[in-house]
Amino acid sequence: MSTETAVARGVLDSLLASLAQAPGSLAPTTLEWLKALRAQALERVGALTLPTPHDEAWRFTNISALTRQSFHPLRTPTALQAGDIKRFHIEEATTRLVFVDGVHAPQLSSITAEAGVVVSTLLSAPATQTASMAAHLGQHAPFHDALFPALNTAVLHDAAVVIVPRETSVATPVHLLFLSTQPDLASHPRVLLVAESGSAVTVIEDYAALHDGAYFTNALAEVVLAANAQVEHIRVQRESGQAFHMASCAVSLGAASRYHSVSIALGAQISRLDLSVAQTADAAECSLDGLALIGAEHLADTHTFIDHAKPHGVSRQLHKCIVGGAAHAVFNGQVMVRPGAQKTDSAQSSRNLLLSGKAQVDTQPQLEIFADDVKCTHGATVGQLDSEEVFYLQSRGLSERVARNLLTYAFGAEVINRIPVASLRRQLEQTVLEQTTGQP
Repeated sequence: MSTETAVARGVLDSLLASLAQAPGSLAPTTLEWLKALRAQALERVGALTLPTPHDEAWRFTNISALTRQSFHPLRTPTALQAGDIKRFHIEEATTRLVFVDGVHAPQLSSITAEAGVVVSTLLSAPATQTASMAAHLGQHAPFHDALFPALNTAVLHDAAVVIVPRETSVATPVHLLFLSTQPDLASHPRVLLVAESGSAVTVIEDYAALHDGAYFTNALAEVVLAANAQVEHIRVQRESGQAFHMASCAVSLGAASRYHSVSIALGAQISRLDLSVAQTADAAECSLDGLALIGAEHLADTHTFIDHAKPHGVSRQLHKCIVGGAAHAVFNGQVMVRPGAQKTDSAQSSRNLLLSGKAQVDTQPQLEIFADDVKCTHGATVGQLDSEEVFYLQSRGLSERVARNLLTYAFGAEVINRIPVASLRRQLEQTVLEQTTGQP
């Protein structure tokens, strides 16, 4: 075994230690289907290795810094009060599920969902929802060849569960808040969102830190839309600047369903989001908006895959990167139109802004089309601020620095403005303004 392989294996072994030590681990009476799911995932973790730039899907994303860290499972939970997390509150969200260092914090959570709507942890979900959870948990995010989803499933002991019954519209957003309070910890957040036929819901999946240290977050979400369901999914990654954030999200679209996601990446030393959307029935629509704002020597990677497998599908995607310092952003967006998926209408755009001479972006929009009656476009741009626009603002009395900051902020605000929750939009606009002002 090479030294590099041995080091990587040591990291995996330390992360797997949470399987036996994590608070709230599954009891002996745990449902057999869940035990079997964990066992399958554990077997795959034993066969897989940490991805390297030699792997095609990771060739622009070097996570070797992860192997130089040592992480351990939570040993002593942090006691937080409501005031400690006040800055993360979202005014419109009366239903909030909070996890601290991977462990549910009931004293910080607030469940006021409408009758019939389930917002709970996996361990406390009503027995009437067992069949629904068994049908979907671990069934949409494949882990056979994906290490981080396999690892998440192998150590699965709790999760945030949202189930919206048929023909039910949830009036206010559901806020799922995952907080880190201690350095050197590994946590594996899990989300299951099921929107049954004709339902509608807005869910905010939020990752944040109360410290500046290094830690490891390995998140996995599965989102299922039945026929005519509508889901607004806002994902915010505002981790510590030293954190490692690996995330996957798998979405299944039923007939005539509508899925809209906005993914914002503002933190972490290294972050990666793998977002996969599968159209499983006719006339489904999805819209994916993303923004990565990074500086220093940070790395942010977004990989998306939209699978049009049925006719009359519609997809729209806008992904933006603002990269300063010596940071590196990666975007790989693949759209697949399978045989028989006629009348597919897909458009994808990758727009990237470099703020320094050392900043770097690798962007790869891809189309694979196996049907002949479709309308599909894609495009990518990488550049700096327009000198004429800077000059115009200077002619109106702004300094060059202020003009550049304003244009950079406006570039990112286009994606922020697509978030349908006003108070969260204001929070993120302020964060983007502060970070763009601080960029070199």
